[in-house]
Parts: sequence; structure tokens; C-alpha cells
Amino acid sequence: MTSIDCLTIEAADPTAAERFYTDAFGLDKQVRLRASEEPTSGFRGFTVSLVVSQPSIVNGLFAAALAAGATELKPAKRSFWGYGGVVQAPDGTIWQLASSSKKDTGPDSRQIDEIVLLLGVSDMAATKRFYVERGLAVAKSFGSKYVEFDGSASPVKLSLYGRRGLAKVAGVPPEGSGSHRLTIGGDAGTFTDPDGFTWEPAA
Repeated sequence: MTSIDCLTIEAADPTAAERFYTDAFGLDKQVRLRASEEPTSGFRGFTVSLVVSQPSIVNGLFAAALAAGATELKPAKRSFWGYGGVVQAPDGTIWQLASSSKKDTGPDSRQIDEIVLLLGVSDMAATKRFYVERGLAVAKSFGSKYVEFDGSASPVKLSLYGRRGLAKVAGVPPEGSGSHRLTIGGDAGTFTDPDGFTWEPAA
């Protein structure tokens, strides 16, 4: 089964970005940094979710991200699906911090249960078919709105979302152009998907 081992985020200052991800989220294996001056503007077409077990962990990660220099896009609060908020890292990457639980059952452990890459796509059927042909198994599918692939054996899970819908979830306008400033590292080889997201073998 195809797996994602890491995400390489391209940043103008990779040293500062690495410091942010270590200080804010404690991520040093699943997120790598690469220097890039590729033009990019607006919504880059993806978000990364950190899924945790309870609201106190969301609050801890949220506060740590803001202290490390992130910008708040949506405050952490309860919703009908759970508890969460959205921040944008100094390098421009948008992070969703979320828990399906609305109540705390213990102290903030800072434990991250899942990392989920959500790609905003323009043609759900075509992109879903593209990834199935490359060895990803569909775990959940809701028509043209959302597709979740089986990531049980993968450090990073992959989901597809309509681009406009994902931008709304992130709290930003859907317009954007230029580089995604993201490379997906896995075992599926080197290719570019229908929405311009590039994959490469994880070193």
C-alpha cells in the first residue's frame, strides 16, 4: 500500500521554519524544509491537520504555534464535529488543529495522533482515480466533496477536498497562484498529480 513518509515544505528561510515546527508542534521527522523562492500567492491549495485526542491538546498546540510566530486564522473553539482551530505558519502553510472530542479527559499531553494532508482539488473524480491507480486505497468517499485514503500504515494520511470547500474550512479566500511550496515524500515514485502537487521518493 502506498504510504506518505514526510512532507517537504519549501520556505524562503528554512532554518527559521524548522525552528517554528520544532517549537510549535514538535515535528522533526514528518516535516522537512527546503529553501525556495518560487513565486506563490494566496491559498496554496492544501492544509495539514494535526489530529489529537482532546481540546486541551489543541489549546496547547495553538498557543505554542502563536508564540512561535503563527497567525490565527480561526480561533480554537467547539463546533458540531468537535473542537479545533486554524493557524498559518510564518512560511505560509496552513495548519488545522483538531479533536473530535469536546471534553478533556486529562492534562495536555501534546500527543499528536494523526497528521493528515488535505489537498484542495478541482476535479474530485479525476484526482481520486489518479491516486487509486497509484496504489492508494479509498477508506471513505463522499461524492465530489471529500475522499479519505487508507493511511493506517502511513505516518501522514492523505485526503482530498474540493478546493473552495477546503479554503472555507481554513478561513481564507480560495484564490491563489504559483507554487504550492510542498513536495510529498513517499514510496509511490516521482510524479505530479492533476492539481500540480509533486511527489518524490522519501530519502
